[in-house]
Formats: sequence, structure tokens, C-alpha cells
Amino acid sequence: MNRQRLLILGLIVIAAAIVALLVMVPRLGKTHTLSGYVEGEPLYLAAPIAGTVRALNVERGQDVAAGQALFVVDPAQVRAAYDQASAQSSAAAAQAQDARKGQRPVELAVYDANIAAAEARARDAASTLRRVTTLARQGWDSQAQFDDARSAAQAADAELAAAGRQRDAAALGARADQIHAADARLAEAQAGVIGAGARLSDVAPRAPGKARVEDVFFHAGEWAPANQPILSLLPDARIKVRFFVPEQQLAAYHIGRTIRFSCDGCARGLTARVEFVAPRPEFTPPVIYSREARDRLVYLVEARPSVRLNPGQPVDVEPLS
Repeated sequence: MNRQRLLILGLIVIAAAIVALLVMVPRLGKTHTLSGYVEGEPLYLAAPIAGTVRALNVERGQDVAAGQALFVVDPAQVRAAYDQASAQSSAAAAQAQDARKGQRPVELAVYDANIAAAEARARDAASTLRRVTTLARQGWDSQAQFDDARSAAQAADAELAAAGRQRDAAALGARADQIHAADARLAEAQAGVIGAGARLSDVAPRAPGKARVEDVFFHAGEWAPANQPILSLLPDARIKVRFFVPEQQLAAYHIGRTIRFSCDGCARGLTARVEFVAPRPEFTPPVIYSREARDRLVYLVEARPSVRLNPGQPVDVEPLS
């Protein structure tokens, strides 16, 4: 009976020792790395109009340089609008230039005829004034007749002067308001050309920076709806290392600091620059399998790596002191 009790007590002690080892060994072998992964933010490129994909200049997984042509959606409609806007701009420019030239010789002849008629009326009014003046002095005409003749002569002289000014203005150029209106029409036409050119470039976009083609959704010959992505790019500048920092260590992390990290199959000594520190804490996401199986409050930190990595790669980050 005593042997059975001793045996049971021994088994209990052994079990307790095994449990203690299972609990303490991981704590004794505690690592000093932060768990994280590589995240990529793709760009989805589409055309603002529906049409057939006329050309696809890249393939899935291909590296592209900044400014490289990617695809072309049927440009016939927007090219026609661009050509129309260009023609309207040329016509408006010609009208604005013509407004500054003034009237042509044939058109000036009308002003010359008006001046000749005004001169004739002025001479006739001046002659009448001289005759009435002589008769008034001799007492044959009244003061009222003299005043009327003088007013008529003055009006004829003013009409002649106005006709001369109109002829000079026509010879020198159009009126200022006409020139202003012509310039406004030209500016409107030029804005139309800029807008049409932008729409023309939208149906044939180029890579905004160095990137790789993550996926292709439509191929040459397929009909693509308006604003539906044709392909997605993964720019190098939008790949980042995301990891989680315990609240006790948060003070060491701020934008601009450099962190060191490692990943399976990667070169040694990889670094990244911290670009974001979350303002709010969270619990360890379930996708992060930390080396210590326990819940804790962490802060998300994002850093720009110095080399190209693949999204989804797990990484180990050396904590900052």
C-alpha cells in the first residue's frame, strides 16, 4: 500500500516537473525579435471610358520603369475630340490675330466715304454761317437765324471729327473689347485642347514609377468597362515592412529611425526606415504568430525597406533600444 502511494506521489512529482519545464523553457529561451510581415499596396490602373483594349504592352510579373507605356484602350473617340479641340484653338488664334490687324483697305473705304460726306456737310454749314453772319450784321436776318446757322456749323464740324476718329480707330486696330473677347475665346479653346489631351493620355497610361506588374485583368482585344482596372502595379515605393511593437518599447520608435530585420532566404543586414507609427494600440493580430503565446497590446509600425521584397513574407525585426 505504501509502495502504491509512493509510486503515485512520484508520478505526480514527475508530471509537475514536466509541466514546469514546458512553461519555463520557452521563457528562458525568450527571443528578442519582433514579428512582422511584408505588405504591398498595389495601384489599379483603368481608363475613364469604355472600349476595346487595343494594346497591352506588359505581362504579369514584368518589371516596368517609370514612364513605360502599359496599355491602350480604343483612342478613336478621344483622339477625334482632341483633333476637334485643336482645330477650334487654331481658329480662335487666327481670329484673335485678325482682331489686332484692324480693318482691311476695302473695309476702310466705307469710313472714307463717311468722312467725305461729313466734309461736304461741314463746308455747306460753314458757307451758310458766313452768309447768315453778313445778313445779320446788315439787319436782314435775326439773331435766332444766326444762332441756328452757328449751331449747324458746329454740329457738322463735330460729325466730321467723329468720322475721322472712327476711320483712325479702324485703321489702327479693333476696339479693346473686341480684342479682349477674341483673347477669351482663344483661352477657352486652349483649355479645351489641354482637357482633350489629358483624356487622350488617360486611355494610354504610363507607369508612374519603378514597379512590377502584379496582375492583368484584361488582355488585348477584350472589351473593358469604364473605370474598370486593366492591370495592377506593385510599385517599389509602396512595399513596406509592417511589425508590431509592445507598448513598453514604443518610445524608441518614431518616423525617420532605421530598423534592422531579417527574413528567410534574404540577405543579411537588411534595413528599413520607419514611416508610420500607429497612434492607437491593438491586440496582437491573429495572423501574427509571436514567439511567445500570449496576448499583449502592440502598436503597428510601418517601415520602407532598402531592397525589394515580396508581400506576405514574414520578417523578424530587431527591437530598437
